[in-house]
Amino acid sequence: MSAVLKANWNYPTTIWAGPGRIAELAAACARLQVQRPLLVSDEGLRDAPIVRRARELVPAAALFAGVRGNPVAANIEAGLAAYRAGRHDGVIAFGGGSALDAGKVIAFMSGQTRPLWDFEDVGDWWTRADPRGIAPVVAVPTTAGTGSEVGRAGVVVNETTHQKKIIFHPQMMPGVVISDPELTVGLPPAITAATGMDAFVHCFEAYCAPGFHPLADGIALEGMRLIQTYLPRACENGADIEARSRMLAAASMGATAFQKGLGGVHAIAHPVGAHYNTHHGLTNAVLLPYVMVHNRTAIEARLAIIARVLNLPGEPYAALFEWVLGFRQRLRIPHSLAEIGVPPTDAALIGREAELDPSAAGNPLPTDAVAYARIFRAAVRGDLTLSA
Repeated sequence: MSAVLKANWNYPTTIWAGPGRIAELAAACARLQVQRPLLVSDEGLRDAPIVRRARELVPAAALFAGVRGNPVAANIEAGLAAYRAGRHDGVIAFGGGSALDAGKVIAFMSGQTRPLWDFEDVGDWWTRADPRGIAPVVAVPTTAGTGSEVGRAGVVVNETTHQKKIIFHPQMMPGVVISDPELTVGLPPAITAATGMDAFVHCFEAYCAPGFHPLADGIALEGMRLIQTYLPRACENGADIEARSRMLAAASMGATAFQKGLGGVHAIAHPVGAHYNTHHGLTNAVLLPYVMVHNRTAIEARLAIIARVLNLPGEPYAALFEWVLGFRQRLRIPHSLAEIGVPPTDAALIGREAELDPSAAGNPLPTDAVAYARIFRAAVRGDLTLSA
C-alpha cells in the first residue's frame, strides 16, 4: 500500500490534507485570526473522542452540538444565540455535512440583521448580506460525502413549510479545511457507503448537467474514478487510511464540481429528506438509477467518457447502469425508498417541491412535477421501468 502523505492544496480553498492534520487545528484558527471559536457539531458527536480532542487542541473553543441530522432553522437560531452569548469571533465546523452546513450558516448569520430566509439561493438574494458580518470558518469533515467543507452554501430545513432551503453566499466558503482521514476511521460501513455514494452522485450529476464547464467535468470524472476504487475498500476496512484519504478528496471534488449544477436526484432527495428525515446520501444513492432511467435520452451521449474512465466495456449507458446497480448492491444500499421508510402517499407534493428545488435547474432533461412524482413513486416501489 502506498504511503499517505500530508499535502497542502489551495483549490478551491486552503486544504490541509493528510493523517494527523487535526493537530494543526489551533494553527488553522490562528491563520484566520480566530481567538474564541465556537465549535459547531452534531448531536451524535457531542461526547465523541474526536470532539474532545479538538477542544483540547483549542482550549478557548466552546462547544455547540445542537445540530440534528437534517439541520432546521431552530438549530441555527440556537447556535447563533450561543455564538453571541460567548462573544465568539469565528466557527470551527466539525462533523458530517449537517454540522458543516450549520456551522457555515451560523458564521454567515452572525453579523447579519435580516432573517435567515432572506438569503435563500434565489437570484441575487445573496447580495442582501453584509459581507463584513460573515465570521471566518475552519471546516473539519468527519465523513466523506457532502463536500460541504468546500462549499459556499448550507442546507437548512424550514420547519414551517418542511422544505429544504439553500442559504448561499460566496464568502461562506471556509477559510481553512482540515482533511484528516484519521477522523473518519470510526465511521461504520453503512454510513461510509451512504456518504460515499453522495459524493459519487455529486460528481455524476455535475458531469451530466448541461453547459460548458470543463474544469468541473474533469474534477467530476476523477472523483468518480476515486470512488469506484476506494469506497469499497473504505467500507470493507474502515482503518484503511489510504482509502479514507482518497474518499475525503473525492468528496471535496464532488462539491467543487457541482458548482456546475446538480439534477433530478438531488431535486427529489431534498424534499424526501425534509419530509421523512432520511439520510441525504442514502436517499441519493437509492434514487440514482431511477433518475438515470428518466434522463437516459439526455445523458447517453455523455456517458462514453464516464464508462471509459471507470473501465466499463460495452454500450456506455447499459454498462454504467449495470455497474451502478452492482456497486449499490456491493455496498448494501437498499434498492427502494420504501426500504428506508418512505411511503408513496405524498408523491404529488414531492413532485411539486422537486420541480421547484434549485437542483432541478441542472437536470439534463426538462422535468415537471408530474414526472418527478412518477420517478418518486417508482423509487418507492423499486420499479426501474418507471411505470406510472
